[in-house]
Amino acid sequence: MIRVVLYLVAVAVVALGAAWLADRPGDVVITWPWLGKVIDLQLGVVVIAVLVLAIVLAALFWLLRAIVASPSNVAFFFRHRRSARGHRAITRGLIAVGAGDLKTARRFAVEAKRYAGDEPLALLLGAQAAQLAGNRPAAEVFFRRMADQGETRMLGLHGLFVEAQRRHDMPAARTIAEEAVADNPAAGWAAQAVLDARCAEHDWAGALAALDSNMKCGLIDKPTFRRSRAVLLTARALSGADRDAARADVLEAVKLAPGLVPAAALAGRLLSEAGEVRKAGRLVEAAWRLNPHPDLALTYAHVRFGDSARDRLARVQSLARASGDEPEGKLAVARAAIDAREFGAARAALGSLAAAPTRRVALMMAEIEERDSGDIGRAREWTARALTAAQDPSWTADGLVSDKWLPVSPATGRLDAFQWKVPLADLNPPGPMIEQTGYETVAAPAPHAEPEPVAAPAPAPPPPAAEAIAKAEPPEAVAASESAPAPRQEVILPAVVPRRPPVDAQHVDSVIPLVHSPDDPGPEGELADEPAPAPPDSDSWWRKRVR
Repeated sequence: MIRVVLYLVAVAVVALGAAWLADRPGDVVITWPWLGKVIDLQLGVVVIAVLVLAIVLAALFWLLRAIVASPSNVAFFFRHRRSARGHRAITRGLIAVGAGDLKTARRFAVEAKRYAGDEPLALLLGAQAAQLAGNRPAAEVFFRRMADQGETRMLGLHGLFVEAQRRHDMPAARTIAEEAVADNPAAGWAAQAVLDARCAEHDWAGALAALDSNMKCGLIDKPTFRRSRAVLLTARALSGADRDAARADVLEAVKLAPGLVPAAALAGRLLSEAGEVRKAGRLVEAAWRLNPHPDLALTYAHVRFGDSARDRLARVQSLARASGDEPEGKLAVARAAIDAREFGAARAALGSLAAAPTRRVALMMAEIEERDSGDIGRAREWTARALTAAQDPSWTADGLVSDKWLPVSPATGRLDAFQWKVPLADLNPPGPMIEQTGYETVAAPAPHAEPEPVAAPAPAPPPPAAEAIAKAEPPEAVAASESAPAPRQEVILPAVVPRRPPVDAQHVDSVIPLVHSPDDPGPEGELADEPAPAPPDSDSWWRKRVR
């Protein structure tokens, strides 16, 4: 609409000018003395002549300019057409890579290389086509060419880092990540890779520096930073030989993460050694209220050196009252009561846990029976129940179970991966659960499940090792019904079970029978008619059986 108005205004101005000249006629006289001529023209004719002359001069100027610039214009045309073809090849090639069409991706990668050369997207298409084809060396060549260019350097380094990880070349991957961090500290993948690599090498000082850099670049939030720094400080304190430096590190770790059990336990021990008993007690109490743990109870019990077993029991009882009805408090009281030979207090502490005992509860009850009343049969009954009892919490990370806390997962290298929990992946798995114990593969039986014995087909003659195992197994637990097995739990069998040949993952027996020593009466009532054997000389026979 605006253009129409402007056009009408321009036409009106021209019309007014023409009307003004028509109403005011005039003459223009041109005298050329050297020609002896005098030209007399009207004003309108002169104006028209000037306009025509200007148009002719402008056309001549445009033609001359087009002739002079024609070589560059022709080159620009062909260059633009080549660029358009390259852009179209890159677009179609990337679409083919995303769709998994290897043949089309290769064809357009070659076309993009011909038309686009070393343009960033052309190099990216070539690298991705090589990766799709499984040609790792060719992909690395493309990524190196990208790393040599300023605008694609980080993309090329990232591709080289990924390829180094795929061929399990961790030193090369770390070198590439450190180079990327030097160029751009805010690159999240490189910063995390450097942190993980330094943690895997137990370079705690370098890991702390990398963590501080990540925090400054805004790659992690403040709570994550505080927790990770506490874990790294605890790891450095555990690995260091300087006790003063370790105490400073672990005290800072406790301030950053008061509920971090390894830090609080180590801080309590170091403060206790330094004579700061009250400070150590308050620190452990604060951590216990946030996260009750056996290590904290043990540290709190021995916070003052030279105390008697009864003094330690009283101290642990006061700590347990702070956690209310927490099972860890009851277990800590029972342990301290057994050490103080207060077996009545130990039974009272375990009373509510004995109905559905875990392994720790069953083993403590076995110790109480053996040391209090000397009833070896009851003690062995509890020991047998410990074999199939539910698991206790333990330090677990990425499917691995450790007897102590570790700052980094051995499986994935992840920082602060270990958690204090029951190591059960699934309470109702869809099929038989196979457990990796580190040296052999066994099937975990369903706890509290009593299978009905059925007639089993005659097996093939076992090897000598299998014959020895079969002789030690009770005949009551041979094989379960071939129907669907009961839901299983992941169970770590104690060392009392003899070593078995590897079990085929495709065929797992429904039940792994309990294995007893020749003099073991087994669960209650299994050998009730036989007299109980004399107690062994050692007071800790039950410890040897489950060691």
